[in-house]
Amino acid sequence: MYEWIKALHVISIIAWMAGLLYLPRLFVYHCQVEAGSEASEKYKVMERRLLRIIMNPAMIAAWVFGIWTAAETAAFSEGWFHAKLVIAALMTGSHGAMAKWRKDFEVDANARSERFYRIVNEIPTLLMVVAVILAVVKPF
Repeated sequence: MYEWIKALHVISIIAWMAGLLYLPRLFVYHCQVEAGSEASEKYKVMERRLLRIIMNPAMIAAWVFGIWTAAETAAFSEGWFHAKLVIAALMTGSHGAMAKWRKDFEVDANARSERFYRIVNEIPTLLMVVAVILAVVKPF
C-alpha cells in the first residue's frame, strides 16, 4: 500500500506545482490586457478554473498523501522531514497569496505589476528544488 500512497503523493505534487508555476504566468499575461476587456474576462475564467479544479484539490491531496506517507515511514522524527514541512507550509502560503491575487483580478482590482508576478513566478520553483533535495537526499 505504501507505494500507492507515495505515487499518489508524487502525482498530487506534480499537479499542484503545475498550477503554482502556471497561475503567476497567467497573472503576467492578465496584466498586459485592459481590465474588463474580452481577454481579461477569458483570463479570469482560466485563473478561476486552474485554482479551483486543479490547484486546490491537488494541494489537499498532496498534504493528505504526504502526511500519510510520513506516517507509514515514521518520518515525523526526521530533521529533513521537519524542514520539508516548512517548505510545504511556504508553498501553501504561496498558494493562498495567489488565490487572493486571483480574487483581485476577478474584481478588476489588481494593484501589482507584471514584473511583480514575474518575480513571484520563481518562488515555487525555488521551494520545489529545496523540497526535492530534502526528500531525496535527506541531508539531516
